[in-house]
Amino acid sequence: MKRQHPQQIISTAELEEIRRAGPTDRVAFLGASASKRRLAETLSAMANGNGGLLLLGVDRKGLPQAAADCRALIDLVIEASLLTSPPLILPTPQLLEDASGDPFVMVRIPPGLPHIYSVQGKYLGRREGKNHPLEAVELRSLLLERGERSYESTPIEGATLADLDEQRISRYLAKIGTPPDEDAVQVLLARGCIAYAENVAPDVAISSATELSPAVTPTVAGILLFGRNPQQFIRSAEIICVRYPGTSMSDEFVRQDIGGTLIDQIRQAEAFVTSNMRRGMKISGVAREETTEYPTAVVREAIVNAIAHRSYNVRGEGVRLLIFNDRLELYNPGRLPGHVTLENLVDERYSRNEAIVAVLTDLGYIERLGYGIDRMIAAMDAAGLPEPSFAETAAGFKITLQSAGVDLVNPQATAQPWKHTFLNERQETAMAHVRENGRITNSDYLALIPDVSAETIRRDLADLVEKNLLLRIGEKRATYYILK
Repeated sequence: MKRQHPQQIISTAELEEIRRAGPTDRVAFLGASASKRRLAETLSAMANGNGGLLLLGVDRKGLPQAAADCRALIDLVIEASLLTSPPLILPTPQLLEDASGDPFVMVRIPPGLPHIYSVQGKYLGRREGKNHPLEAVELRSLLLERGERSYESTPIEGATLADLDEQRISRYLAKIGTPPDEDAVQVLLARGCIAYAENVAPDVAISSATELSPAVTPTVAGILLFGRNPQQFIRSAEIICVRYPGTSMSDEFVRQDIGGTLIDQIRQAEAFVTSNMRRGMKISGVAREETTEYPTAVVREAIVNAIAHRSYNVRGEGVRLLIFNDRLELYNPGRLPGHVTLENLVDERYSRNEAIVAVLTDLGYIERLGYGIDRMIAAMDAAGLPEPSFAETAAGFKITLQSAGVDLVNPQATAQPWKHTFLNERQETAMAHVRENGRITNSDYLALIPDVSAETIRRDLADLVEKNLLLRIGEKRATYYILK
């Protein structure tokens, strides 16, 4: 049985609104009989503008056509995206149904793509809901805005398809609903994860993604997303995570260097933050609810942003995630791309790494196309925290999340102290010692509470670490604990 493409829910109201508005610069309707070239022209015209939605297999009013073969239409989108120059990398087309249960295909064209797209030498844009040839002034403006080639699309010298992980590719294809008999290589080509080698015609037949062939080569994006060992080819593609006990860098810290694929990095970096940020309690009705120092959704969004939009051609520097007592900083190499500035960051879009963004969107790490900055701001506000701050450095971009203002050395000085009301008297004594002396060892604890066993001391201190109040430094007899 063939796997079907995933159903994406779209409200009836939203669909009706799109239909009432009709074709616009950001919405297009195409029938099931549209040619591959016409489809490619419409996709490229929208990509050269601000992106948008294409409903395929519908009539002029946007209503599904009963005879439309949606499976064939999805394949047609992939073929049409490869017809543009350069190939257009899009999230997976979605098979949808309207309120009557009639199917159609929806294609999302991301805003802010990094290239200028043409079809057989023709450069098109959208005006009044129709495709039109770009005028000279429009083309010059786009050249100034999108003049750089995306590094992620560069084939990696010395890499072969054997350097891609077959299981990762299979899981991805299953996630996006690719039927078992689908040409996996064509899907990876459409995603920009592999590219034809030089002097190889694009009609070379390759049967599977795991077949070794000199015809195709993994790109930077392909290795980062599906590579067996991405750092073998791109050494700086990593996240350096550090937790400091104070408000500035010091010689005492916990560090984790995270490599692997970008998906691995997102998961491990989020786990590092979760295990190293403080947790507290709040009362909601009769129930106790655990609260976290930073909203988990904001942390995930910031990590995904750093990974998706960094410059991978910057050598010798990876993403840096630093946690201090009063803030979390996330830095990625590469200044803001294209026309995006600190002033228009919330509203404007530009995808430096369109292939990476497309695959992360397919996998659910990017819910909507764009930076997600507006969602981060809203989530911090809902949690009663200051808005994230954004800054450009000489060679990169930094997001800073402010904590609730907790000061464990002097908790009464904070407006929103993190309350941990489930400490025993021994642990309260230990915390007071750490506040006064900066650290505590097992021997210090024993001197403070001489009538307890070594196992009780171990359990008490381990519990304070688990509650994210203390940070353990060192191993065995050299172990000591400091405030988190």
